[in-house]
Amino acid sequence: MTAVATQKENPMRVLRLEKVIVNMAVGKSGDRLQKSADVLKELTGGTPALRKSRDTIREFGIREGENIATIVTLRGAPARDFLQRALEAIGKKIKASSFDNFGNVSFGVKEHIDIPGARYEPELGIFGMAVTAVIARPGYRVARRRRERAKIPRNHRVRGEEASEFLKKEFGTQVVGT
Repeated sequence: MTAVATQKENPMRVLRLEKVIVNMAVGKSGDRLQKSADVLKELTGGTPALRKSRDTIREFGIREGENIATIVTLRGAPARDFLQRALEAIGKKIKASSFDNFGNVSFGVKEHIDIPGARYEPELGIFGMAVTAVIARPGYRVARRRRERAKIPRNHRVRGEEASEFLKKEFGTQVVGT
């Protein structure tokens, strides 16, 4: 029996794009951080949240608790649209080492202006970003819900190979370095 036939028989085995997380780490608070939040809002359409530093790093002038990054989490159709554009920015090629054993894939975009539809504004500048896509099966909520939380069985977890096949099929990506 093939994997395709199994997926048609059991809808709980079908993979889906759960969410896309976009992170812009600037390293300093102030005007540059606000500009990165503006760029992130324009690119994703979501509202950026600020992230604080965990430690003090004197060499970089970072204090503990200082806002140093912006992050946006996208779900549903906006997540799919943004991931499609972000993959086009990197040429739809992802390293095999970018996949983990839990259905996540992460990659970086060096300049936000590489993303189709983004425009360069000199007063804002150019920012890089990290993009993480979470691929899951139905039923993953039981591990995160508040009430009657339970573990996900090992055979229901998404492996790295399954996540790479999903991205190949859904988004036409190419996995290099396998």
